[in-house]
Formats: sequence, C-alpha cells, structure tokens
Amino acid sequence: MTQLEYARRNTITPLMRKVARLEGVEPIQIMRLIREGKVVIPLNVNHKIDKPCAIGSTLRTKVNANIGTSTDESRVAAEIEKLKVAIKHGADALMDLSVGGDLKKMRGEVLKRSSVPVGTVPVYEVAVRAQGKNKNFLKFSPEDVLQVLEEQAKQGVDFFTIHSGVTRLSLAALEKQKRLMGVVSRGGAIIASWIKYHKKENPFYTHFERILDIAYKYDVTLSLGDGLRPGSILDATDKAQVAELKILGALAKRAHERNVQVMIEGPGHVPLDQIRKNILLEKKYCHGAPFYVLGPLVTDVAPGYDHITSAIGGALAAGFGADFLCYVTPAEHLRHPTLEDVREGVIAARIAAHAADLVKRNREAIGWDREISAARKARDWKKQIKLSIDPWKAREYHLSSKPKLSRVCTMCGKYCSIKLMEDCAASDADRYCVDARYVSRV
Repeated sequence: MTQLEYARRNTITPLMRKVARLEGVEPIQIMRLIREGKVVIPLNVNHKIDKPCAIGSTLRTKVNANIGTSTDESRVAAEIEKLKVAIKHGADALMDLSVGGDLKKMRGEVLKRSSVPVGTVPVYEVAVRAQGKNKNFLKFSPEDVLQVLEEQAKQGVDFFTIHSGVTRLSLAALEKQKRLMGVVSRGGAIIASWIKYHKKENPFYTHFERILDIAYKYDVTLSLGDGLRPGSILDATDKAQVAELKILGALAKRAHERNVQVMIEGPGHVPLDQIRKNILLEKKYCHGAPFYVLGPLVTDVAPGYDHITSAIGGALAAGFGADFLCYVTPAEHLRHPTLEDVREGVIAARIAAHAADLVKRNREAIGWDREISAARKARDWKKQIKLSIDPWKAREYHLSSKPKLSRVCTMCGKYCSIKLMEDCAASDADRYCVDARYVSRV
C-alpha cells in the first residue's frame, strides 16, 4: 500500500512517525495532511534512505537540487560529487536530470549514494532512447513511455516529473497567446514537439491511468510538471500557463482517488506582484496539493546571479504557501553548473526557504534565528559561525579579516555598536555600585 492509502485508512506508518519527529509535529498531523492530499512523502518502496522528508502544508519549506549529465558534460563521477555537495549543504531532495551518457548507470549511482529522496524526468530517457534507436528523439510510442516509467520505478526513483498537462488544449491556448519565449521547459518542449510530429495527444495524458498503476505499485510520488511554465516575466500567468494548471488539477484529483501521492510544479519566471496570485491559483485548482516551484525568478536581466533572482521569488512564493523550492544556480541560462554553482544554488534556496519559514511561524526556524542573534549579541564568534547557514563561508570571511580586537570584526572595529553598549552598561553598573557605597556611609 502507498502512504496515502495507509493515511486514508487512518493508519500511522513508521515512515510517518519518522518524518513527524524530523518536523517536530505529531504523527497524526502528518497522517491527516497526507490523507487530505496536502502533504506527500516521496519514498519508493525500493529505495532506502537516511533522510526522508515530508513536503506540504504547515511543514518546513523543502529545497531540491538538480544534478545530471548533459550531452556536452557526461561524467558520472563529476555529478556524484555535486550530489555530495548538495546534500552536505542541506538539500532535502535531488533530481537527476541526465540526458548524456549511460542514464541507467548514472541513476543507479545517484540512488545508491543519495541519503535524500531522488526524482527524475522520465521523458528525458524516453527521448534519449528514441534518438539512439531510431535516430529521432520524437520516434517513441506510449509503450516506450510506460516501459521507461516501470524501469525507473523498479530501480527506486522516489518522484517523477510527468508533463501530462501539455495537451492539444493547452497548446492551443499557447498558440493564441503569442508568447515572447514560447515553451522553455525541456520536457514540455519534447512533448509539444511529439504532439505536432505524430498529430496525436500527449501519451502522458492519454495513458495517465496506466502511469498511476506504476506509481501506485512502487509508491512513486507524481510531480505533475509545468511544461508550459513562463520563461520570461512578460509571459507570466498567461492563459496557456493557467490552462495547463487546470488540467494538472484534474489529474491530481484522479491520482488522489487512486491512492497515488501527487504534487504540482509551478513557474518559472514571475514578477514580484504576480507571485501570490500564482500560489493561490495552484491551491485553488489543485485542491491544496503541495506546490513545487522553480524559483520563481523575478527578473530576466541577471544571468550569473539567477540564484539570487530565484531566492527572492522563492522566499515570497514559500511565504505565500509554496512548499518545495527547486534551486537555481548562478550558471542558469549560461552553462552546465560546477560544484561551486551547486553549493551557491543550494545555500541561496535554503535562505529563501528559511525566510519563508519565519513567515510561516515555524518554531524551529524562529528558534534558530533567536539562537544566532543571542550569539551575535554575546560576540560569540565560534557559536555564530556554527549556527550559520553556511559555516564554511562565515568562518573563511571572519578569519580572513584578522581583527585586531578578538571580540569584534573589522567592519566596525573599536566602534562596534554591541561592544559600545556593553561598555556603557558596565560603566553604569560601576557608577551604581559607587553611589550605593557613598549612600551607605552617609
């Protein structure tokens, strides 16, 4: 049985108890939210990990890191190093987006070495196989799709991004829209091209019931993908995006009825003033299902800094109710990410998630800020650094400044406001003691 099926039978599983402990909530709360479709626990029955996580309403905002080979960079060892860096710096989940080299070997290494849930985008492997077999990445059948899904599920993948909402109907809305950027999702573009090439409906849509059979068998969580997400802020929240979202909402309901856990993926490039609207639309059309967002990036003008543009949007999105943030690295739009890009991407997304958790009044998040503030007031540098979201960078910065006074940093030196106020307090205390001794003699 799936975790959703157990929850619908009012049964609290050991997995529910474990994630409840990690979240600091009661197991019955986790069970109830899973039953309502507001929380998912992505964990394949064939995958054993140390750090499972629950994603959804009232819980800590989670962060995903993407790794994977490309057609230009296909070294498995290099991607495994990225996996280690992502997990070390706090990623709650990973997605293997590989399209180059031996995909099954790559996925097997990721599943074996990851201590957190692992997701994939199965249409990538479908297309790569078709290219290798038929010399055309669009020459694949619905049976080819189902075969890849079954194989990946059996191998242990915890969640699938499924582009079932890219249909003739949503593509018709896109055609009328006349977007600036068109389709920017790689999976969405493959499906849109397949529909046009074969003049048939999307197999991920027409064979959705059979996909649910596979997902149910292995308790794979479906992440219904935003194949028509906007790639420019000028295309945000248009009719094509909303048309796809409505389709995903209907499919999410079907998945829930079949006891398959499901979450929804969202945009994309969205200006600040439309982020709240996007969250409310997803929760409305998708029945409160967990929302997994890429960014959103709030401007298009910052290549090299898109970990920042996405963190700004991610903090707002999660503050308004998004549940799962997909990191964006500084390399976005420019190149295959390096180890340092992965580290910066994870940290930026975690800052956004934590900022949102403060808005959500998460007790652990508030406690963390309180503790580091107390250490800062005490000028306890060792504890401050230990409590930092990136202790390595905090330590490097502090030590590199070589402060002349060990209890202050070189930003303010002897004019450190905290030290000045401590000195004032000490001076007042001394004066009080002198006055008290004088009064006693009189």
